[in-house]
Amino acid sequence: MAFRRACQVACGIAGTAAVVVAAAATQRRGDGRVEAAVSWSPGPGAPSVGLEHRPGGGWDSNWDKREPISLIKPNKKNREASEDVTTQLEDYKVKATRHIFLIRHSQYNLSALTDKERILTSLGREQAELTGQRLASLGLNYDILIHSSMTRAKETAAIISKYLPDLEMMSCDLLREGAPIEPIPPVSHWKPEAMQYHEDGARIEAAFRRYIHRADLKQQNDSYEIIVCHANVIRYFVCRALQFPPEGWLRMCLNNGSITWLTIRPNGRVALRTLGDSGFMPPDKLTR
Repeated sequence: MAFRRACQVACGIAGTAAVVVAAAATQRRGDGRVEAAVSWSPGPGAPSVGLEHRPGGGWDSNWDKREPISLIKPNKKNREASEDVTTQLEDYKVKATRHIFLIRHSQYNLSALTDKERILTSLGREQAELTGQRLASLGLNYDILIHSSMTRAKETAAIISKYLPDLEMMSCDLLREGAPIEPIPPVSHWKPEAMQYHEDGARIEAAFRRYIHRADLKQQNDSYEIIVCHANVIRYFVCRALQFPPEGWLRMCLNNGSITWLTIRPNGRVALRTLGDSGFMPPDKLTR
């Protein structure tokens, strides 16, 4: 519950790049305290947020800063004592696995000028119904449904929730659509301003650090969480979680209402179980 309250506070105040960075710059420790966790090193042309620890060739097992050795508080009374380090490490080992379902919103009115007018089309509502049915059919005990605060994501989440009664829902500004990082190779049909990459990139990286990490130390059982958001956000999350170059995010395509399933093990290993799964929809319901 403390984690959810913290999410609600952070997501409620997000709105400017400075505030978002402040929200991203904290993470939960095993003892419940909050500590700084972000260092920024922007590169030319596009922000390099979140990339300062990109491994040179191997897997960075401490990518989320939740390795047991990172959580042990220094012994001020006897810093040189190495007693019970192994025992302490055992106490700080994560026990549960997190399953995160990233859902792209359904089809919406592309001709609208404002977010409020970008409501789901009739086909989009059908897609959300099918996604909700698919999630329910998996028979999992979902813990929470978090959604972007943009209209199309809110409406998609509301329809999905009909098939998952009594599931707690939460809105988050950090998950709004945007331009996460300049794609490589570049594309000719989509060229945001450098300022948009700078601002959106910080926010989307903040969302990644808030939601994509191994389980809390207090978590005893595996969790199943649903996040309804946007294609750019999901694609960036996948690249970052798998420690692939995030600049490649635009090479992936996701259908509306599709399901991307990430699993984060207690040892920090990440598995991509499905990417943009929409096989549960009839071919005439598929849109991108």
